[in-house]
Amino acid sequence: MIGLLRGRVVHRQPPFLLLDVNGVGYEIEAPMSTFYVLPADDSPVTLHTHLAIRDDAHILYGFASTHDRGLFRELLKVSGVGGKVALAILSGMSADEFSLTIQAGDVAALTRLPGIGKKTAERLIVEMRDRLEKLGSVAPAPAGTAVGTPAAASTSAMDDALSALQALGYKPAEAQRMLRGVDGEGLSTEEIIKAALQGGR
Repeated sequence: MIGLLRGRVVHRQPPFLLLDVNGVGYEIEAPMSTFYVLPADDSPVTLHTHLAIRDDAHILYGFASTHDRGLFRELLKVSGVGGKVALAILSGMSADEFSLTIQAGDVAALTRLPGIGKKTAERLIVEMRDRLEKLGSVAPAPAGTAVGTPAAASTSAMDDALSALQALGYKPAEAQRMLRGVDGEGLSTEEIIKAALQGGR
């Protein structure tokens, strides 16, 4: 099992990134919460990983903190929640927000996330209450992690954000609607996605 990787991000297209670890490139899927704290330059990063082995693929997921990885693993135990839906949850709301949503029993907030219907939302609320208590309090962002600096605004950043939202499970029309209210000037792709997800709730 691969539990941790340290290297340099050589390519990023949310939710995918390519991490160079001593000349070996690892293809990793990560939630937006991880992309938000990746450095803009090629500084080394440490990702806590989860390897999912399926009949048709081996998928490596990466997280900025062990807490996010722990939450991801607990989400996978819920019936009807796979890797894609778990990534969408961690991309659409922070661990703090998810915990508050579960405690409040807010079905509506959960169903606004892609891939989650009413039954899955209700199941999440029932099953995750106890699991969140076992995980303990929500951990802060890892210390010493640099937030990416804004890149020059470009149509490609908006296009990349649109592609990323669709990869997270949003339908094309919904992703376009979410981006319509975002002023992307001076923002990086990750910042555009963050603004779209916040506006979509």
